[in-house]
Amino acid sequence: PLVADAEMLGTPDPELAATMGFSGFGKKARTFDLEAMFEQTRRTAVERSRKVLEAREREKEDQTEKEFRIPCTDTSVSASSATGPGSTLTEREAVRSESEALSGPSVQSQSSAKGPGEDTDDDDDDDDDDEEEFIGPPLPPGFKDSDDDNDNDDTEEEDNNPVKKIPDSHEITLQHGTKTVSALGLDPSGARLITGGYDYDVKFWDFAGMDASLQAFRSLQPCECHQIKSLQYSSTGDVILVVSGNSQAKVLDRDGFPVMECIKGDQYIVDMTNTKEIYFSFGFKTGPGAMLNSGCWHPKIKEEFLTCSNDGTVRTWDVNNEKKHKSVFKPRSVQGKRVIPTTCTYSRDGKLIAAGCQDGSIQIWDRNMSVHTKFHCRQAHASGTDTSCLTFSYDGTVLASRGGDDTLKLWDIRQFKKPLNSADGLPSFFPMTDCCFSPDDKILVTGTSVKKGGGSGKLFFFDRDTFQKLYEIEVTDASVVRCLWHPKLNQIMVGTGNGLAKVYYDPVKSQRGAKLCVVKTKRKERQAETLTQDYIITPHALPMFREPRQRSTRKQLEKDRLDPMKSHKPEPPVAGAGRGGRVGTHGVTLSSYIVKNIALDKTDDSNPREAILRHAKEAEENPYWVAPAYAKTQPKTVFAEVEPEDDETDKPEWKKRKI
Repeated sequence: PLVADAEMLGTPDPELAATMGFSGFGKKARTFDLEAMFEQTRRTAVERSRKVLEAREREKEDQTEKEFRIPCTDTSVSASSATGPGSTLTEREAVRSESEALSGPSVQSQSSAKGPGEDTDDDDDDDDDDEEEFIGPPLPPGFKDSDDDNDNDDTEEEDNNPVKKIPDSHEITLQHGTKTVSALGLDPSGARLITGGYDYDVKFWDFAGMDASLQAFRSLQPCECHQIKSLQYSSTGDVILVVSGNSQAKVLDRDGFPVMECIKGDQYIVDMTNTKEIYFSFGFKTGPGAMLNSGCWHPKIKEEFLTCSNDGTVRTWDVNNEKKHKSVFKPRSVQGKRVIPTTCTYSRDGKLIAAGCQDGSIQIWDRNMSVHTKFHCRQAHASGTDTSCLTFSYDGTVLASRGGDDTLKLWDIRQFKKPLNSADGLPSFFPMTDCCFSPDDKILVTGTSVKKGGGSGKLFFFDRDTFQKLYEIEVTDASVVRCLWHPKLNQIMVGTGNGLAKVYYDPVKSQRGAKLCVVKTKRKERQAETLTQDYIITPHALPMFREPRQRSTRKQLEKDRLDPMKSHKPEPPVAGAGRGGRVGTHGVTLSSYIVKNIALDKTDDSNPREAILRHAKEAEENPYWVAPAYAKTQPKTVFAEVEPEDDETDKPEWKKRKI
């Protein structure tokens, strides 16, 4: 046995042990007897094998008895006839013959029938077979089959009940800000999540690097003072497409550094085919230069992406060529007029481009033919509403559309005149409320909007075939704007109207993602060193000028950190245009200039004559400034006499003054 004897090491001085940091001296180590442990394990295995063998023998005997139940009845009849008149068999012999018929010949009779050599060989073979069959503790009878049956039953039950596939048993909440989370993006591997909102911020979340505090590792404003409308990783996950309320789409790398920005072209060119970019709009009309509405990456070509804007075009771009677009698609109404596309997407194979327009139509083009549409439905949704989302199923045959008319519809692009299924009563207040398919392509998910104080925003799950509502999740007391169901992680990401990004997952069904960060403990926050003043060391100064030596300020720092007044960080001044609801110091817009002048306007609207005469009595009693200078030359004040206006009623018309 392996025995660790602590006494052999000796017992050191307790003070020395405490000084060196060894607190375990003086305690005896546990003694482990390995031979006794092995012996106990062997006995347990032997006992278990014996019980299993007995159970198998008992089962074999029962099976043999069932097989010979019918021959047993025949044997009993023959035995009774043999014991009739004229028979020489006794009752004991009849019973013996009946038992032999049930259990077969006895061991002695079998051994006597064989030769002595054959007997020994057969016994040895039987012993060898038994030893080979029962080496080690065998599994109980039917153990493996029962597990397989249970697994098959569970799998069949999950297939029959799609609700059990929804990973909603656990959730985490990521605090993006206080305003609406209008964009969500997750890279193909599921390692990083990006969120964008109405507060112009884009935040990066790394599931593997986060702890339980759930803090973003980077925050930036790539489009300055423009709301973020769409964020998406490319098919390889190395770059990010950012679509905001301005006219230029941007491409960032994984860490948020700019890679490409679409160039601005001539805003006076009317033909959209010959323009270089989607241009700035001045005023309220929509035309060349209106803002972007949506964008997405090509699912197969990693350098190509798609945008649509209020100038009435859908454009494809190449990351390597920021000077000019690749192709332009122009949606048209029934009368052939320009319509504004509010959302756009690629098909799963990248061969089709679909756009939802403000006139309620859905128009689909072949990617290589931009002149005429390949499929179109003129009355897909109500005219004048913004179709907020289009998404293709994973098999590529079905298209789902989320309309601004509070409906969710499913279309077969091969029969595009009438929807396959439709669901109404789904309020949508945001132009980017989206929908998505589950990884198995059997469930369709979308969110609903609510007014402030009007209840909770919900996430609805519909069956793709029957469009029956399967399940709903109450997310929060605000609208549900964005939803994303990642196929690899099997987790659902939701963006809400109150600045939250929620992640729903199941510990068993989901993979990685939120499971990586919830198990990590929060890191201990280190006290800020900026609260202390710099200490100047002057070793050769006179004693009267020497500063007292600075002691440890850890406790004082902790107290200052708890004090809300001392630990309050003032907000930095706003440089340039205002953002986040704050007006800039030097406004660049007309409205900010007016607000600034209104705040500085201190004009007195009272009568100026009355304002001067308020001081007349004091000036007469105590003349100081003007009256002493004119005391000798002008002792009396002389005012101009007011001449009466001439009566022009008697004058002819040509002499009267023209007003």
